[in-house]
Amino acid sequence: MESEAIAQMRQEKYNATVHGLNKVHSDLMMIRIRPDKPIIPHKAGQYTLLGLGNWEPRLPETMEEVLPDTDRSKLVRRSYSISAAILEESGALGNNLETPYLEFYIVLVRETSSGKAPALTPRLFMLREGDRLFCGEKITGAYNLDLVKPTDTVLLLGTGTGEAPHNFMLQQLLRNGHQGPIVNACCVRLKKDLGYLPTHEKVMARYPNYHYIPLATREPENAGKKVYIQDVIRSGDLEKRIGRELDPASTHVFLCGNPAMIGVPEKNRETGEYSYPKTEGVIEVLEKRGFRADRGHHDRGNIHFEEYWS
Repeated sequence: MESEAIAQMRQEKYNATVHGLNKVHSDLMMIRIRPDKPIIPHKAGQYTLLGLGNWEPRLPETMEEVLPDTDRSKLVRRSYSISAAILEESGALGNNLETPYLEFYIVLVRETSSGKAPALTPRLFMLREGDRLFCGEKITGAYNLDLVKPTDTVLLLGTGTGEAPHNFMLQQLLRNGHQGPIVNACCVRLKKDLGYLPTHEKVMARYPNYHYIPLATREPENAGKKVYIQDVIRSGDLEKRIGRELDPASTHVFLCGNPAMIGVPEKNRETGEYSYPKTEGVIEVLEKRGFRADRGHHDRGNIHFEEYWS
């Protein structure tokens, strides 16, 4: 494709600029996007779209992509939850709602099992500060803190980059002076995948009601004794951290990440009954203890989930 045609398409289809970029490692990054227009009012936990044209270069050593010529001029887009640095560089508590940029936490998908090459992340990982891209003007999602009371226990449970919306939620809870315990657990394969760990350690030192539980299942020292989020709940370790039992009447649970961790029940269309997945997820663990997951926008429980997985 000719460079002039590419420049024209970028001008027509892109509406945002890379404001900042932090590569945690080769396959994980925090990226800040500054839209051309003022950011619309939004809530912690919500998401928007990011996109790049199929004409953009792809990161080497990723799954080879075969595109028909008719698709070369198309924009590929995907939803991403908005994350937060939580703290400013000065160490002060940040405020996402006042920044001119949006932060995202993105893992590189090098290949898929479907046989179709991942379209977006191999292109996103080629971006540099100052580059242009597409950012959705609409920010939406029912995954938010609306039902949380100031004294409630809040559990933010995620896997991998699924902790992105929880970072934003944590920032806003702290800004609002949340009085109840806040537990943030994140399960990854390797410690290097805990991109926000140093920040969480600083936050824990400053806020006595905040507890961060990092879990890395594939580190050598954990061989044969992997601990997942479900295990932390079953064992009672989570309750020990906060010094109180989990009370469904005063606890809200937020789940984002691997569907196997979340374990969303499936509704039988004929009977209307729900059945859990074969692998026990957090929803099943907690519903056995009197919690109840959301069953829709108008049927809210105290377990809220965002199915977010690459």
